Amino acid sequence: MVLEFADRELPGGLVLRVLREEDAAELAAAYARNRGHLAQWDPTRTEEFYTDAGQFSRAREFLAMRELDTALPLVLMDGDSIAGIMNLTSIVRGAFQSAMIGYWLDRGHTGRGLASGALNAVIEAARDDYGLHRIQAATLLHNHASQTVLTRAGFERIGVAPAYLKIAGRWQDHVLFQRILHD
Repeated sequence: MVLEFADRELPGGLVLRVLREEDAAELAAAYARNRGHLAQWDPTRTEEFYTDAGQFSRAREFLAMRELDTALPLVLMDGDSIAGIMNLTSIVRGAFQSAMIGYWLDRGHTGRGLASGALNAVIEAARDDYGLHRIQAATLLHNHASQTVLTRAGFERIGVAPAYLKIAGRWQDHVLFQRILHD
């Protein structure tokens, strides 16, 4: 089953849509443009990651996971430029009906409520179209901007996970959040 997602126009003229293989060059450009901005929030990246070929490979991997109903990779478009990503990953069906959410915004688009608008669109689709019950997110302890986005979208803090992910070259603690989508 492939998770369908209709393009959604967001405030500010941005569009949230499914990732395409042909986005690879623009993804590489967006990651290169935001390399310093994202470095403190991301795993250490190889030089290959910032190339068209590296992003083409990643896009194919994400789209293969979409085909398996385990991921929904989305891009936030500002015209022809990628202004960010918003991915549902680790989708588990059965009794769990849960997924992880991960996202980032281009440094030129932060502070305008765009992440909140995109996250709310993903929450709506996860609940209404995909039948998910729960979405989980994790942020670094000092990522207050992302924590604010999650809280505004109805996520609740559920704890701290020590040494949760290897970010910026070292294992770092994360605050865990969840949003229950159905009563």
